[in-house]
Amino acid sequence: MNLEVRYCRSFIEDLKIIESSAYQQVYDFVFIQFSKINYLQELPELKQIGTSNIFYRFTVENYLIGIEVTGKIVKFIRILPKPEI
Repeated sequence: MNLEVRYCRSFIEDLKIIESSAYQQVYDFVFIQFSKINYLQELPELKQIGTSNIFYRFTVENYLIGIEVTGKIVKFIRILPKPEI
């Protein structure tokens, strides 16, 4: 997939504070495995956020990762713990 990938400051700050057991898996997925994905639909549990056509979320470990997709630009916005149900 030929996308430009960007990272918000909030994403980097969130990454710094996630629990160490999940840090490496999230890091590997976002910075290494993501570039190998052919279609965004391959992201685990990808869901559109609300009625917006540009904001999506997917899961890695027990974390939700928010992204903004605008054309060929994917911006990683936040990493938040999955809510317990």
